[in-house]
Amino acid sequence: MEENSSTEVISGNSLIGKWTENPFTHMKIQLLPATFVNSKNGTGLVMSVPSHAPYDYQAIVDFTQDHSLISKYPDIDTTNLAPIDVIKTPRYDNTPAKQIVSDLSIKNQDDSKLVDATKELYTLEFNSGKMIDIAGDYANLPVKQAKEKVKIDLIQLGIASKLYEIMNSPVVCRCGTECVIKMFENQWFIDYGKPDWKEKAHSSINDMSLIPSEITVEFHNTVDWLHEKACARNSGLGTKLPWDPDWIIESLSDSVIYMAYYTLSRLIKEHTLDSSNLSEEFFDYILLGLGNSELVSANTNISKNIIDDLRTEFLYFYPLDSRHSGRDLVPNHLTFFIFNHSAIFPKNHWPQQIVVNGSVLMDGKKMSKSFGNIIPLRQAVKTYGADPIRLGIMSAAELLQDADFSLELVKSFTERLNKMHNLIHEIKYASDYDVTQAHSIEKWLLSRLQRSIQITTDSMNKLRVRESLHNIIYLLDIDLQWYNRRTTLSTEDQNSFLKYFFETRIKLLAPFAPYFCEETWETLGHEGSITLEDWPTPDTNLIDENSELSEDLIKNTIEDINNILKVTKIQTQRICIYIPANWKWNIFLHALKQEQLLLKDLIESSLNNPDYSEFKKHIPKFCQTLFKELSTVDSSSKLRILSIGKLNETQILEDLKSFYKTQNNIQVDLYSEDDSKIYDPRNRSIYSRPMRPAIFLE
Repeated sequence: MEENSSTEVISGNSLIGKWTENPFTHMKIQLLPATFVNSKNGTGLVMSVPSHAPYDYQAIVDFTQDHSLISKYPDIDTTNLAPIDVIKTPRYDNTPAKQIVSDLSIKNQDDSKLVDATKELYTLEFNSGKMIDIAGDYANLPVKQAKEKVKIDLIQLGIASKLYEIMNSPVVCRCGTECVIKMFENQWFIDYGKPDWKEKAHSSINDMSLIPSEITVEFHNTVDWLHEKACARNSGLGTKLPWDPDWIIESLSDSVIYMAYYTLSRLIKEHTLDSSNLSEEFFDYILLGLGNSELVSANTNISKNIIDDLRTEFLYFYPLDSRHSGRDLVPNHLTFFIFNHSAIFPKNHWPQQIVVNGSVLMDGKKMSKSFGNIIPLRQAVKTYGADPIRLGIMSAAELLQDADFSLELVKSFTERLNKMHNLIHEIKYASDYDVTQAHSIEKWLLSRLQRSIQITTDSMNKLRVRESLHNIIYLLDIDLQWYNRRTTLSTEDQNSFLKYFFETRIKLLAPFAPYFCEETWETLGHEGSITLEDWPTPDTNLIDENSELSEDLIKNTIEDINNILKVTKIQTQRICIYIPANWKWNIFLHALKQEQLLLKDLIESSLNNPDYSEFKKHIPKFCQTLFKELSTVDSSSKLRILSIGKLNETQILEDLKSFYKTQNNIQVDLYSEDDSKIYDPRNRSIYSRPMRPAIFLE
């Protein structure tokens, strides 16, 4: 941008009606008034192209229809304001701006629909428009090409210069004033556009772990478009640019390898090393291994032992294992970090991992003082406690998502932790539990606990924190509630079992709610910090597929009964449950074994099986229902069922007799579908399926 000096200050109003000349076409043009023009944008004057710019067209319409304005500016020739076409498109004929303004029923320059009209027409003309004959040397050129050619020609003729503007304006300073662009002379840049450097950065990205993996594309894209980046400023706090002390290294460029300094900071402070002795030679040896410690010691007046310790410390911690930062820093700081590490350090010291997270919102809104939704951390901890706040943030979103922090969620975690705390106080004196003596429902919860350990561990390894918490807090709570409904143990034995259960659960929860878990760990009678305990590992001997499938059967049956009661609204005194016949289980297990299950094949193979000849009329309908159900069953669940085979559903569902008798005073009777003495007045048993018995309420 050329540097100009101010010779006179004039008002824009004084220019209206005056004539000037287009320096490119030498056409005489008159200056017109318009309310949409922003005086802060560029020069405050815009070229009017009413045939192709909806705002410009509407400004002329508004002027010619406003008699007071015409009277105010009598020098304006209203007969000389006809739009001039310069672009043609397949969609519009003459004066496309007029057509789109009419189509959208735009009323004046203040109509918000002008924004959409402008975007639509500009996009159409830029992508599919061509210059017409009136454009002279640019005739028949696509608008894309003509735009660049006109720009180049204007600059070469010396009748145009670059004018910089803020595209996302207004940008407001923290002091409240609007920012403007300031031009620096002799600015220093880091050239991230060098092809060989970009190649190294791409290589570094490919070699490291990026979590979540979908952010990888954003890093590669940033490397591709990144070019010269100003790396210095001449005001504010910061480090002096070594070769030009009049400049200060700007913050994004000053933070690209400071994590390497983290490794040295402790010893530099401990030995109170004078910064004047920390020369380039010193850092070349410590960080890059160039030279030797004896020579560096002699030239810096730092003892050889200290220098050796610094080098050892750096080599211990580098390469950097993991860098955690926000998604907004991918197109700048984090990519600069990759570039500079690949330029300065050998490949074995390039970063190993970057973890990217979203921002934190408050009840769906960006945290801002203007919204009044910022809570000081000390106040939040004092009011709600550190652990509930940690849980509230971590459970709100996975890494790339913005975490919608909610005080209601924090309060709900406080309630959950309090309930857990009270329960643990009730069982703290219970005796040790012997897992080998576990009954059926205890076996089920122990099995569920092992799966929870495995799922949580896998999620944590992938840094899927929300998923981990969902498993530890919510899913285990659901399992515990079901266990409490089903257990028949005495209070003493139940307390022993729950103490065993919570000792493991508290270990899983400890990284997320450390203060609560430290206290409850001590309450349970353990000495030492829970952080020193080993992370739980699943005991495969306690995984009981049969118990889990049996409880699934019981839960599904209860759910079906409750749904029927809810829909029919009847007061039942008797529940008849019908267990499917053996032939249905045989077809079911056969279907589970098929890698690609086809309904036609399933029906044909079942009809052709002589063992099922007496059931032929029921087979097609049964197979259709079975096929539909199995389409939603995942492969791991199929393998679990196949590993066990046919369940003894009658024995498993026997528990429902006492369950309903105790809780609802309802009689439950079990019948096999092929039982000769079956009580089935409504012929419901034909609808029974493996893992899904038929039900009749009376």
